[in-house]
Amino acid sequence: MKRLLGRLRIAFFALIGTSLLACSWAPSGPYTVRHDSAPLRSIAPEQVLDAVPVADPITSAGNTSPYRVRGKKYYVLKDASGYRERGTASWYGAKFHGHKTANGEIYDLYRATAAHKTLPIPSYVRVTNLANNRSIIVRVNDRGPFHPDRIIDLSYAAAVKLGYVDFGTAEVDLEIVNISGVDDRRGSPGGDHRFLQVGAFGVETSARELRSNLAAVLATPVFVSPVSAGRGVLYRVRVGPVADGESMVRVQQQLVALGYAPGQPVP
Repeated sequence: MKRLLGRLRIAFFALIGTSLLACSWAPSGPYTVRHDSAPLRSIAPEQVLDAVPVADPITSAGNTSPYRVRGKKYYVLKDASGYRERGTASWYGAKFHGHKTANGEIYDLYRATAAHKTLPIPSYVRVTNLANNRSIIVRVNDRGPFHPDRIIDLSYAAAVKLGYVDFGTAEVDLEIVNISGVDDRRGSPGGDHRFLQVGAFGVETSARELRSNLAAVLATPVFVSPVSAGRGVLYRVRVGPVADGESMVRVQQQLVALGYAPGQPVP
């Protein structure tokens, strides 16, 4: 009964939360529902994993600057190192699940991602709920929230981790995760991602098993790419190469439809 009441409470706040929840830009619409909401399958905070910061290249995807939304012009930061800000966070959920984010990736409400108006895409940010001191690292891959009193839109999962799903918004502290070796390709006509990384394992047999499962259902090649990681080897499972951004999105949609995470685009 307690769990049922909790779910009903989440649904209630989500349904009334049109003014509280996300206003992120996911350009692949139209959406199948009018109002945003929590998903039918709820998760616990301990099930939500931090995004793992990696030196993703910054390409033109999602980084048009300036860009205009609702008559207002926004400028993407050229350098986000040292960025820190406090303000109000909201969250977005089921309405946007499975649709494109600003850089063409597929939004997965169960992953630790976020939308921000001016941080380069992708960026990694540590978000701390000032009410309870809970924190999470999220990957910024979307634009929003386009409300003047909010500074970031977190995924449903990230909001669960921070403990404010029931309330719609929370006061948070944002701090950029500085990563060395990031290649900024915004001024280059090339630099598109050509692969999707769908997993990384410390045990080779686990990577091989995932590769075999995906290879059986995808037409795009799937391979295991070992890389040195500290004192050991990390076995990365990658899909590709793909020809262009549209092909990348189609593969991501296939993965989601098959019950997998959409993967992370890499060069």
